[in-house]
Amino acid sequence: MATDYDAPRKTEDDSESIEALKERVPDKLSGSVDVEDSDNPTSFDLPGADLSDLELDVVVLPPQEDEFTCVSCFLVKHRSQVDHEDSIGFVCKDCAA
Repeated sequence: MATDYDAPRKTEDDSESIEALKERVPDKLSGSVDVEDSDNPTSFDLPGADLSDLELDVVVLPPQEDEFTCVSCFLVKHRSQVDHEDSIGFVCKDCAA
């Protein structure tokens, strides 16, 4: 016997009203706040917050001998990623594709 998976399924529960379904399902738009925020456990930074008092320490390495900067995407890549050299510099395999 063939089964039509696109046909609507009829069960005894289909007779429930929309109001009864709304009462059973918790309201996802309620005002409850999840206290345990695993993505940002300390605080929430708003966009445009004043971060001028922060000091960032970043170590910038000079270009290595086995690296090049692609003239198309401006990313530093390994020499094995060179596709060809234009008149202005090297082009990586990703940009040449």
